[in-house]
Amino acid sequence: MNTAFWYASRATGIVALLLLTAVLVLGIAVNRQGRLPGLPRFAVTGLHRNLSLLSVAFIAVHVVTAVLDSYVHIPLLSAVIPFASGYERLWIGLGAISVDLMLAMIVTSLLRGRMNRVLWRAVHLLAYASWPLAFGHSLGASTDLQQGWLLGLSAACALVVAVAVSWRLAQAARQVPRAARVSAVLAQQKAMTR
Repeated sequence: MNTAFWYASRATGIVALLLLTAVLVLGIAVNRQGRLPGLPRFAVTGLHRNLSLLSVAFIAVHVVTAVLDSYVHIPLLSAVIPFASGYERLWIGLGAISVDLMLAMIVTSLLRGRMNRVLWRAVHLLAYASWPLAFGHSLGASTDLQQGWLLGLSAACALVVAVAVSWRLAQAARQVPRAARVSAVLAQQKAMTR
């Protein structure tokens, strides 16, 4: 039995999980102006886009090699049609939903200039749902990630995302609402002119 596709599918799945984690954490860490401390906006935008594209490439190879692996039969359509696979139906289905959400983000990002900003942002926020689905798919469909150092790697991904989400929520809680910021700036300017 040829195990090259099996190994390729597992390896690309692990790399895709790491890349998706990095993309999500970067997206969470970016402030409203699209900046990270110490980096210009174009660098952050380029890094986010390139990591996203690289993760999509690894996901595509992951799906193709899983379909080509002869150990079990996973139809290609099950990559986009949730719960269509007879093998590990729930876990493959979670992966398919995650892929569908990512496809929606990709399509809307390509059409961003022609779309309403609010609609684009709403669809783009699906990343927050896509990552946990991909993470669930990774843990459930792969026994490799359920033990040893790969379990530690999975836990590290979850921890990094949890820390980033906690940090972002704390930042949002400390931010003054937009209307109050305008009042505060005007009051500060008025005090400076006295």
